Amino acid sequence: MSTPELKVQQIHHVAYRCNDAKETVEWYKKNLNMDYTLAFAENHVPSTHEPDPYMHIFLDAGNGNVLAFFELPTKPEMGRDENTPIWVQHLALKVADRDTLVAYKEHLEANGVEVLGVTDHSVFHSIYFFDPNGHRIELAYDDPGAADMARKAAAVKEEMLEEWSKTKRAPRHAAWLHEKELTEV
Repeated sequence: MSTPELKVQQIHHVAYRCNDAKETVEWYKKNLNMDYTLAFAENHVPSTHEPDPYMHIFLDAGNGNVLAFFELPTKPEMGRDENTPIWVQHLALKVADRDTLVAYKEHLEANGVEVLGVTDHSVFHSIYFFDPNGHRIELAYDDPGAADMARKAAAVKEEMLEEWSKTKRAPRHAAWLHEKELTEV
């Protein structure tokens, strides 16, 4: 028998906690047009066997990507790591192009969701907003010139990591990515 190649194929699912499973499903369906695909509910955690009722919901994020949530009614209220800035932890979802991104921005704002952006990251362009659970979500599309820019940035990634590791200061190797002013639509 041959040894299998140790290589991850893709993300199976990403799981977050939610305040209310039904509200979360409805919000993602209404605002991001995600399909609700599956739910599990147990009174005991399968991996640890501890008694703890939960509802585990799954949403289709496209191309085999799954976004999941746990509602945990017996646990203390949700919080976040106060030592991590709110802009750091986020889930970025890809959209087709700028027209789609702008249409999502308008759709979200029409539904009362506060949206930041469009932000120009050179390689891609994004909008940012929060779901009803306080999770930061980013929608992004790749810039038409992204492949060339990504190759240019990838060529200096090792040098950048090494310099960062030594100095903990931003290396300038790919500073061109954010030297343009950030743009708002």
